[in-house]
Amino acid sequence: MIDPFGTGQKMSENMVTHRGGCHCGAIRFEVQAPSKLHVYECNCSICRMKQNNHFIVPQSRFKLLQGEDNLTTYTFNTHKAKHTFCKTCGVQCFYTPRSNPDGYELTLKALNATRHHLDTGCNPTQSGPWNCHVYTCGEV
Repeated sequence: MIDPFGTGQKMSENMVTHRGGCHCGAIRFEVQAPSKLHVYECNCSICRMKQNNHFIVPQSRFKLLQGEDNLTTYTFNTHKAKHTFCKTCGVQCFYTPRSNPDGYELTLKALNATRHHLDTGCNPTQSGPWNCHVYTCGEV
């Protein structure tokens, strides 16, 4: 069964807890997601400039552990997407996307980098506004 949230993830995939945060450590989070993540390379104007590769989860699978008071938000164009950043180091770990306002898109590189393996194979059959890459991340 495919996730009704539209992530493309199969509901039966092995769910694990991924942890991560910003560069300075002020923002920390955990997220329940499959061990094999479907990561998107978005081509919107801001994501292109940031080279943002992210994956999508429903709000119910995301937990901000610390740093809510250290977040700031940037919006542009329709102001529907809420791009959140750490006030101290400027890293965007996650944001509320325009396409999925009831969820979060998490930056792959904000996961605890020392504990996951990345398989950066490109899926050449992906079409549409995003170029899809599949990254395999171990439990962190």
